[in-house]
Formats: sequence, structure tokens, C-alpha cells
Amino acid sequence: KFIKCDIKDKKIKKILSKYKPIGIFNLAAETHVDRSIDNPDSFIQSNIVGVFNLLECFKEYSKKHKSKLIHISTDEVYGDILYGRSSENYPYQPSSPYAASKAASDHLVSSYVRTYKIPAMITNCSNNYGPKQHPEKLIPKLIYNILNNKTLPIYGKGTNSREWIYVKDHCEALIKVFSKGKIGEFYNIGSNKNLNNLQVTKELIKIAKNKIDIGKNVKILFVKDRPGHDVRYALNSKKIKNNLGWYPKTNFKQGIKLTFDWYNEN
Repeated sequence: KFIKCDIKDKKIKKILSKYKPIGIFNLAAETHVDRSIDNPDSFIQSNIVGVFNLLECFKEYSKKHKSKLIHISTDEVYGDILYGRSSENYPYQPSSPYAASKAASDHLVSSYVRTYKIPAMITNCSNNYGPKQHPEKLIPKLIYNILNNKTLPIYGKGTNSREWIYVKDHCEALIKVFSKGKIGEFYNIGSNKNLNNLQVTKELIKIAKNKIDIGKNVKILFVKDRPGHDVRYALNSKKIKNNLGWYPKTNFKQGIKLTFDWYNEN
């Protein structure tokens, strides 16, 4: 059943008591860093105030019903990881209002586990990509521009590195955390595969050339870097692999082809 509702709405309490879910996955968040720089307000509202409301509702609900809350967060809470990979014990050093709002929500959930003993877990995932993603995100935006014979804007020199995970792999990891995860624990979810923005763009152009006739305007265009742009995110996901037996099944070359095909057809 689909119910359209703001995460800040108190009626979440009624929804929980009516439908009695055994698991709640909080994927509700404002997520686009560029928009958080231009207008942080909605990020504070959804990612902090909204999570507080959800926790208050869940706190009451979980006293009477057996359930678990899985709070989905991001690798961006760890900030710039210039060397190595950040484990779950790594300090939080968020750089953008988006990352800071997600860090705050993680701390809130963790504090409710400790103080009120709510059955909750927190996951921190790397960059997702795949079909149906909002075109403001890097990969769909590049695909859209390729399909529409537009230039491909890349921040700075294109050297910013991100760890990419196919959306289906992330979903399977969340189900694993729900069924096997330990209450109060944090789990990093990543592919262990880093690519910089230039590598992602070149791979997309290569795929597109095999599938469509590319227009003459499809060229990489370096644009002014965004403020406070983190150079690199990289997760250590050994904990979820060793403790819960999860690992990603889709490599980047497979995943990016599936993604391109979906946007091309839709």
C-alpha cells in the first residue's frame, strides 16, 4: 500500500499502529549535495526533524510490537578519505550541509538505541546508481545529456573519486541487515570499487557509442568546482561481508550498461 506522507507528519504514529510493520526502512532524505549548499533548510527539516519525528513514533510503537528500524545513511558522514577506506569506527567529519544533516540523524538514531532501547540499526552506503534515479544525480544527468546531444559538465578536473554501488546490491544488503543485523550496530555498504568522475563519464561515452549515434555536442566540459567538494569517499565494508555474508554481485561495467539501457528506453 502506498501512502504519501511527510516524514515530519505525526500521523506516522497512526500508520504504524494500523499496518503493524515488522520492519521500517528509513530511506526518506534530501540527498543532493549541490541543493544542500544552495538551500540547506529542507535538508535540516527532512533529515533531522523528520528523523526525530520518526524515532518518537517508533519509540512508542516498538514498546508494543516486535519490529526493527533500519536507518539508511551515507558514506559522506566520514568526510574526505584521502587514503585507505573508512570503517564503522571512523570519526564523523561531514563537509556539506547534506552530510552534516545525515550525520546528525545517525547520532539521533544511535542515542535512541542507547537511551530508549529501540531496536534500530544504521547503514552507511556509498554512491548508488541504477534505473529510475533522479536526473539531478551525476550518472543519470550524464546519460540524459548524451541522449540529448548536450555537453557533459564535470566539476574541477574530474578527479573527485566516489565508490559506486548498483542499487539492487544495496537493496539486498538492507534486507540482510534487517534479517541478520545486530541491534545498535552500524554497517558500511560499499562495492570497494572507486572511480573518479572522469572515468565514469568516459565509460558512459564508450557504452553510448555502441548503442546510439552520438551528437557532436557530446563533449566533456570542465566547470567550476562546487564549494567544499570532498576529494574522495571510500568505505571499508568488511564487517557486513564477514558478519552477515553480504557482498555486491553487480560490477560497474554490468551495472552501468543496465542503467544506460533503462534511460535510453524510458
